[in-house]
Amino acid sequence: MTGVPVLKWVALLALTDEAEPRLASFLVPTDSPGMRIEKAWNAAGMHATASDDIILDDVVIPLEDIIESQPASEPLRREEHATAFFFSLISAVYHGVALSARDRVLAFAAHHTPASLGAPLSTVPRIQDGLGEIEVRLATNARLLRSLGEDVDAGRAVGIDGMHVRHVVIDNAVAVTSLALELAGNPGLNRDFQLERHHRDAITARSHAPQSHMIRTLAARNALGRLASR
Repeated sequence: MTGVPVLKWVALLALTDEAEPRLASFLVPTDSPGMRIEKAWNAAGMHATASDDIILDDVVIPLEDIIESQPASEPLRREEHATAFFFSLISAVYHGVALSARDRVLAFAAHHTPASLGAPLSTVPRIQDGLGEIEVRLATNARLLRSLGEDVDAGRAVGIDGMHVRHVVIDNAVAVTSLALELAGNPGLNRDFQLERHHRDAITARSHAPQSHMIRTLAARNALGRLASR
C-alpha cells in the first residue's frame, strides 16, 4: 500500500465469506486492532513511497465502511471516470519525475563548461537537440494530462483513454530521464546529481498494472471490435 506510514485510512479489496461472496472495497483505519505493516518495500526505485504490505489478523470492519461491492462471480467493475482519474494520478507522478530530471540536466547543460569546449554544453547542437526532444515529450505529457483531467471533471466520456494517456506519459517519462542521463554523461551517474535516481524512479512506472503490452492489446481489441460492428 503506497504511502501507508502516513495514512489514517486505507481502501482494501477483499472477498466476503457470505454464502454468495462479494468482492468489496473496505475502508480500514490504519490503527485498527489486528492490523500491522510489514516492511517489504525494497524496489530499485520510488523508495520514498514506502509501499509496504498490510497484514490483517481478525480485523473487524463495520458494514457501513464497505465503499462498494459486487458479486465475486462477476468481472471486476471499473467506473470509467474513476479509472481515468486513477491513471491520470499515476501518470502525473512520473511526469513530475521527468520534470525534475529536465530541470537538473537543463541547468547542468547551461552552466557546465568543459575545458575542452571552452563554452557551456548547451551551445553544442547535439545537446540542444536532446534538450529539445525532452521539451517536446514533456509538453506532450502536460497536454495529454490536462485534456484528460478536464474531460473527467466535465463528465465527458473518456472510454479507455486514461490507459492510453498513462502509456504515453510513462513512456515519455522513461525516455526523458534516459536522455537526461545520456546528455549529462559521467556526472549524471553520480548519486548526488540525482539523475540516476530519477531514471530508476521513472522505470518503476512500468511495473504498474495494466502494463504497456496489455494496454496495446486492449486498444487493438477495441479497434477490431469497432470495425466488426460497422
